[in-house]
Amino acid sequence: MNRPNTMKHTFFLFLLLFTSIHVVSPVWGQRLATLEVELEKIPKFAFPLSTDLDQITHLADSSIQLLEIIQGQAKSIPFQINNQSGRKLFWMISSAGSTSMKRVFEVHKNSNTVTSPLLAIASDDAAIYIRRGGKDLWQYNHAIAYPPAGVDSAYARSGFVHPMWSPTGKALTRIQPPDHYHHYGLWNPWTSAEFEGQTIDFWNLKEKQGTVRYANTQSKIQGPVFAGYQVLHEHVVLKGEAGPKVAMVETQGTTIYATPEQEDVYLADISISLNTATDMPVLLKEYRYGSLGWRTTEKWDRYNSEVITSAGKNRVEADGSLATWCIVQGAIDDDYAAVVMMSSPTNYNHPEPLRIWPENMYDRGDMYANFAPTKNMDWNIEPGNNYVLNYRFLVSSKKLTAEEAENAWQNFAHPPKVKVILD
Repeated sequence: MNRPNTMKHTFFLFLLLFTSIHVVSPVWGQRLATLEVELEKIPKFAFPLSTDLDQITHLADSSIQLLEIIQGQAKSIPFQINNQSGRKLFWMISSAGSTSMKRVFEVHKNSNTVTSPLLAIASDDAAIYIRRGGKDLWQYNHAIAYPPAGVDSAYARSGFVHPMWSPTGKALTRIQPPDHYHHYGLWNPWTSAEFEGQTIDFWNLKEKQGTVRYANTQSKIQGPVFAGYQVLHEHVVLKGEAGPKVAMVETQGTTIYATPEQEDVYLADISISLNTATDMPVLLKEYRYGSLGWRTTEKWDRYNSEVITSAGKNRVEADGSLATWCIVQGAIDDDYAAVVMMSSPTNYNHPEPLRIWPENMYDRGDMYANFAPTKNMDWNIEPGNNYVLNYRFLVSSKKLTAEEAENAWQNFAHPPKVKVILD
């Protein structure tokens, strides 16, 4: 007898519930464009993409919202705008949340965008620091680091990375080891260069022929997608009657990318731009090592670490071989760390020759690794031209496979194109 009233009451509750859900669901602003990305393979790790924002809108940066469309549902995702050379919109292609080979994003107008910096940059009189969630990932040292007491002061230098940390906080670099006081973590000198009729060694500081020094900081940036800096280095000739003279200048930029979902990995993109400082050329001569060197943690040796290259070489076989990428990884205390060094296809002499120390180095098999583009040929740096080397380091706290390294390199070397559809 009361059933009609009960049904009416039930319908009213359902209507109220539906209305409540509808009211609290997100309301996005005006859509400005759709971004479509076709993937070749599902990414093993998140990687950055970018597109020209000015072709989409001239709205202020603070009025932009980026959404990813997954199975018809819109989700707000972190993005970042870089204004250094035009306006570029950056975001990360996630390795989680979607198994689709076609990823769809939408740019919306939104006046309430709040972007908290997942990646932050800080600096003091000695260094620049990049941190994720307050945890150190990267330290670039612009102050001069002097060698231990009693060691020739010629070994002092500035402009190097140390520490490069693993995602769990393990230092992966080493500076001023007693066997090579001129080793500075991650650093970029050249061993044999010809300038004004002289052969200069910028690498082996004890020779007092040349050095590389920090000159100034050109920019710093931070945000929810990346943080980074750009610095100027001078390659200085020390020998000769004219006294110290700058032969070559180097603009070195580093950008760290990360996501909140993958706490066990981050990316470090390193760009090295070389120019002559005078009207005279600089010939970087063939030598077995040089350029971006990495002296690894002293906790790695031949017993607890390994090398795997893109050509399938191990540590014994890797030195002098050509590679697009190289994994160096191993146990550290009760933890683990891995780095994939990747070379861009646009680099000089790519795929690049490797310099990998032999496994019996100092009996323990201390680890040293670098891409050495002049290992088997000269490189002439002419006045008025700009010469660029681009590298990406994938830094992980987990052991990596060759398949994972190849997947990461493909997304670095051949990133998918972004199709922009304007509304």
